[in-house]
Amino acid sequence: QVQLVESGGGLVQAGGSLRLSCAASGSFFSINNMGWYRQEPGKQRELVASITSGGTTNYADSVRGRFTISEDNAKNTVFLQMNSLKPEDTAVYSCNALIRRSGGSSTMTIYWGQGTQVSVSS
Repeated sequence: QVQLVESGGGLVQAGGSLRLSCAASGSFFSINNMGWYRQEPGKQRELVASITSGGTTNYADSVRGRFTISEDNAKNTVFLQMNSLKPEDTAVYSCNALIRRSGGSSTMTIYWGQGTQVSVSS
């Protein structure tokens, strides 16, 4: 079984910083890409940032220049450094990973973490 475990959420004042981590564990062949999503109550989940195993990144316009996604492939971990936080960044942040379970199959499966709350006060 594959698990994604997030850490690093919390409460911070506007202008502050937080760093989220998401570690993948279990039995799998490879990770194709990992990403961070967020969801506010009553709203749809939105992509914040993603990164491929080769290091190609993608950001939502609302966080570009403030957030940085990075990865440690050796530890199957993705990070989200969040700077200059704003109250509108308040949400539950979840990581996901597109994982190839077996070297003998090209099938990819999406896994999700449990989510971590980020709250930014004004």
